[in-house]
Amino acid sequence: MSDMALSNGTLTRPATPATARAPLTVWIAVMAAMIGAFMAILNIQITNASLLDIEGGIGTGSDNGSWISTSYLIGEIVVIPLTDYLSRVFSFRNIILVHATLFAAFSVACAFATDLPTMIAMRGLQGFFGGVLIPMAFTLVFTKLPKAQQPIGLAMFSLAVTFAPAIGPTIGGYLTENYGWQTIFFVNVIPTIIMVSTLYVTLEREPMRFGLLREGDWAGIATMAIGLSALQAVLEEGNKDDWFGSPFIVRLAIIAAVSLTLFIIIELRVEKPLLQMRLLTRRSFGLGTLAAVFVGFALFGSVYLLPAYLGQVQRYNAEQIGAVLAWTGLPQLILIPFVPKLMQRFDARYIAFVGTLLFAYSSYANTAMSVDYAGDQLWLPNIIRAVGQALLLAPLSAVTLGSVAPQDAAAASGISNMMRNLGGAIGTAVLATIVTKREQFHSNIIGQAVNLNREEVRTRIAQLTAYFQAHGVTDPDAAHHQAIVALGNTVKRQALVLGFSDTFAVIAFVLVLAAIALMLTGKPKNPAAGGGGH
Repeated sequence: MSDMALSNGTLTRPATPATARAPLTVWIAVMAAMIGAFMAILNIQITNASLLDIEGGIGTGSDNGSWISTSYLIGEIVVIPLTDYLSRVFSFRNIILVHATLFAAFSVACAFATDLPTMIAMRGLQGFFGGVLIPMAFTLVFTKLPKAQQPIGLAMFSLAVTFAPAIGPTIGGYLTENYGWQTIFFVNVIPTIIMVSTLYVTLEREPMRFGLLREGDWAGIATMAIGLSALQAVLEEGNKDDWFGSPFIVRLAIIAAVSLTLFIIIELRVEKPLLQMRLLTRRSFGLGTLAAVFVGFALFGSVYLLPAYLGQVQRYNAEQIGAVLAWTGLPQLILIPFVPKLMQRFDARYIAFVGTLLFAYSSYANTAMSVDYAGDQLWLPNIIRAVGQALLLAPLSAVTLGSVAPQDAAAASGISNMMRNLGGAIGTAVLATIVTKREQFHSNIIGQAVNLNREEVRTRIAQLTAYFQAHGVTDPDAAHHQAIVALGNTVKRQALVLGFSDTFAVIAFVLVLAAIALMLTGKPKNPAAGGGGH
């Protein structure tokens, strides 16, 4: 996008440091772009609390239903690093308007899917067209707002990044329980109409540069798309197929490793790379991006774990799950607007460090769960998590992008957002595997203690047998069998609770690593965005 800013309905020169204030039309454009980023991120998680209903609606099993979320994420991860190149070829304005429109169109198409392949295809295309909205909103902040006002734009962006995944299952659960799962795919229509209409009149018309197609890093694009898609498929299917015990997973892993290795080699050698990988050698950007990977791991991983725990262990329905998760999102609406003021007074690294540790503590608080640990017990950890996330994203973005030149902002934005989402994909897969493996471990440990040689076990079976006989099971042998099954289910449920507890400990540990990476970055050069200004 040209180095211009909005004025009188079109883009003109950006506000100078002397004025330190962007025109109203710039803010209108930024806010409209944030709507797009919010909706794109919202749709990663909006199906989480409703997967069982969607799976039933399209006639697929739970083993395959997770692809409904994963296919969307694959589309996003592939297109995010392409955004800078696409916007230079077809113009920033054309790309954001066309992709936003198609994002809403394919969202509506998902509501009419009747089988899993169709749903996967529509969700993948929805993610592909929605993915550009995330880095484009980010780029507007760094290219169109003066330095002094960038913290406000970053706070708006962090609200989209943290509030959207937290509130997504809440919205999805409510709509599913009250109006049917199809309605969750219609929520994008009105916000997209508002966004497209606003950007249509505020963004300048720019010439398309088809000559850049000849200069495209097509080898890099191909290897990146193949590698990231294969990697995401490995992460999604690995736990279900016993990872490298499956020839299918092994083949996909080889494809991913070879393709991504070739991609890195190509990017370091070509004259005009798709991704400017050398940006990662800059201390603040490289370490900040590493921290973003860890934060993405924890952010998307926790939004996966909580619905899974409440659904599998506590048997909550979609709306109940959404109500619990709302407390990780709603407080951020109050807190995030104050973050820019904090960033003007304190070093952004310290603010992000405190936010990361609060997020880590909220996860650690969930490591002592029991079978009675449900919505009421999750309230305080969720509030702490909300505070931590509110303090984390905007300062992290300021630290990461503060050392990047304006002309590199779009490329750096693509790398940072892609890596955060990739961290989320890795986190979800790793945490799902840990839950499974730790549940098996705890089940074996508990099972060794639950044997018929113990008097308390025989007593418990007798009590359960009497209970089933008193509730309609007249055959003593059938009642005895049901008692043994019930005891086995109790063991499995307790083991599952312990498995989830262990997994939250992993999230806490990863967030501590993120905090360390943050403190190793350099102090942001821009006082307004990095602290130190009074």
